Amino acid sequence: MRELLRTNDLVALSLAMALLKDAGIECVMFDTHAAIVEGSISAIQKRMMVLDEDYHVASELLVGAELLESRDRAGGGPA
Repeated sequence: MRELLRTNDLVALSLAMALLKDAGIECVMFDTHAAIVEGSISAIQKRMMVLDEDYHVASELLVGAELLESRDRAGGGPA
């Protein structure tokens, strides 16, 4: 599994989950219980994970929805 998104923004997480579900891509949320236990200071972000084989399609979907920056551009790769 690979981390696709890390945030405390519940709206962004909900939208990302809906987009992935519509595309037939399963995702798993990590750290949800830890984030709830730590309280309202938002120190622990929730992580959205997808299967390795779904990662590229899922990341392009979230880039298109402006929920995720292009990893190629952010990583200094070709624009």
